[in-house]
Amino acid sequence: MAEHATQDLLRFITCGSVDDGKSTLIGRLLHDADGLFDDVRKDINATNLAHITDGLQAEREQGITIDVAYRYFASSKRKFIIADVPGHEQYTRNMATGASTSDLAVILIDAQHGVQAQTRRHSFIVSLLGIRNVIVAINKLDLFGFDQARYKAIQQDYLQVAAQLEIPDIHFVPVSALHGDNIVNKSPNTPWFRGRTLLDYLERAHIDRSRNDKDFRFPVQWVNRPHADFRGYAGTIASGRIRKGDAIRVMPSGVISSIDSITTFDGELPQAEAGQAVTLTLNDKVDVSRGDMLVNTSSLAQMSDRLRARIVWLSPTPMNRDSDYLLKSTSQELRAWPEKIHHRIDVHTFAEQATDELQLNEIGLVDFGLHQPLVFDRYKKNRRTGAFILIDRMTNATVGAGLIEQPLATSPALAQRQAPEQAANNLHPQPPRISAAKRAEQKQQQPAVIWFTGLSGSGKSSIASALDELLTAHNKHSYLLDGDTMRQGLNRDLSFRESDRRENIRRIGEVAKLFSDAGLITLAAFISPFREDRQLVRELLPEGQFIEVFVDTPLEVCEQRDVKGLYAKARKGEIRQFTGISSPYEAPEKPDIHIRTEEMSVEDAARVVFEYLLNQVPFKKQ
Repeated sequence: MAEHATQDLLRFITCGSVDDGKSTLIGRLLHDADGLFDDVRKDINATNLAHITDGLQAEREQGITIDVAYRYFASSKRKFIIADVPGHEQYTRNMATGASTSDLAVILIDAQHGVQAQTRRHSFIVSLLGIRNVIVAINKLDLFGFDQARYKAIQQDYLQVAAQLEIPDIHFVPVSALHGDNIVNKSPNTPWFRGRTLLDYLERAHIDRSRNDKDFRFPVQWVNRPHADFRGYAGTIASGRIRKGDAIRVMPSGVISSIDSITTFDGELPQAEAGQAVTLTLNDKVDVSRGDMLVNTSSLAQMSDRLRARIVWLSPTPMNRDSDYLLKSTSQELRAWPEKIHHRIDVHTFAEQATDELQLNEIGLVDFGLHQPLVFDRYKKNRRTGAFILIDRMTNATVGAGLIEQPLATSPALAQRQAPEQAANNLHPQPPRISAAKRAEQKQQQPAVIWFTGLSGSGKSSIASALDELLTAHNKHSYLLDGDTMRQGLNRDLSFRESDRRENIRRIGEVAKLFSDAGLITLAAFISPFREDRQLVRELLPEGQFIEVFVDTPLEVCEQRDVKGLYAKARKGEIRQFTGISSPYEAPEKPDIHIRTEEMSVEDAARVVFEYLLNQVPFKKQ
């Protein structure tokens, strides 16, 4: 035990194409290196070595690896954690997961098939994730009588692949995982091979673990407040080290403080370093929340609401510019959307190909916009704070893994949010000589914004148009804002991805506010699927001037109507992010007026809204 306590730890991954023999190789390594418990060893023989890591019933039945299997063992020189990952293309996400924490990769190549597409894909991901040490095990050479020419041919093929990647340290080993040749012991079947065994390479591999003490990064996972006299910030140190008294900066707020204490379950520490889970207290009462990051003042992290990243796409549903996702990095979670997909990588040639979407298992370069600033480092500088995952907001499934290459210019909107005082000092609206109340008096009516929300085909625009006629007949000054009309003019630069749909509603809300200031009764008919956006418009207006009308029509009825043929196109996949089909609709919880169009005609519905106005809004008599 004392000897093992002083040994260093190597994490490595085994990867390659399906049926290359990865699980068998790991089973043989554990068996021959005495890395198995006795009860496991007695049930294992040369024909079922893969069962050591293939623990799922489906894996044993199909003879494939599905999930990542982690195994621990130790030799006399080093401790190891092995990640045995699937070779099937559909499980590439599991391979990327196993590689993300590995120091070294063992890439298997079946001597029968040589370098395959999945070999290239896995090698590219290994390089992308910053793994610089690779051992290429050319397996099943026993089927070729351990022919040196076959070994050399595959070696040259792989070197051509590696020449296009950032893998500076590569070693090759001819092996037979089934029979144990060159796994732990040198094989008499390869007298021509002058290199080491696989285990010897694993024991001797040099892994650069020089500590980055300069870049202290502490993502706050939880604010720990057991009582009124203690406020600590809990999390795991991502990089660097910290000592009591060190100055830190809270990002994104930028507030500076210093460390008062470093607390663990076992008591206080004078200092802590990367990998340790601690609770930090500060010498100042500052606002720190989950998702914030504490960094040292001499080496700040990047911060932007736009970034460029390499993406490994993990979902059968393609990534495209009309989609919004939840981006999770360290303890931060925020909305993100693709602004531009630059290219994808052809795994056969590693050439960059222009595209407007990423398909399952494709790798591409993408620019993202974020709804608020993300605190991060470039992946090449810090693997922990430079990586993220993308989550589908409807299914909560992980759909992509990202490696940040660089920040992009901060959007003007964020720049204004980051410096509100400066923005306020530079903006000087001209005060009107005629007040909103005077304009309303001139029109002899009380202005209001009647906001119709509901699914496409629910009847919003028809009811709003009928109400417009009814108001005009009663000498009221009204104006109808319709979704298609706005999309053809003011908002024609916006797409239908979630972020642009939110911006669409924001702009319409600002227009409605101006019309209300002018004394008009504004009729706004928009799907506006998100409660948050409708609430934003309500908050723009004086109390009582926003009237939410929920045009409640079942989805199946809307599809039957399908006046514009949009549902049919959405069902065929021709329209992405279509509300009710591939994008959610958040119905109002407490609408001012609730109309069920199955139970009344358009004219009756318009009359209901008109009568509500008569009762709630004090129209002045002419």
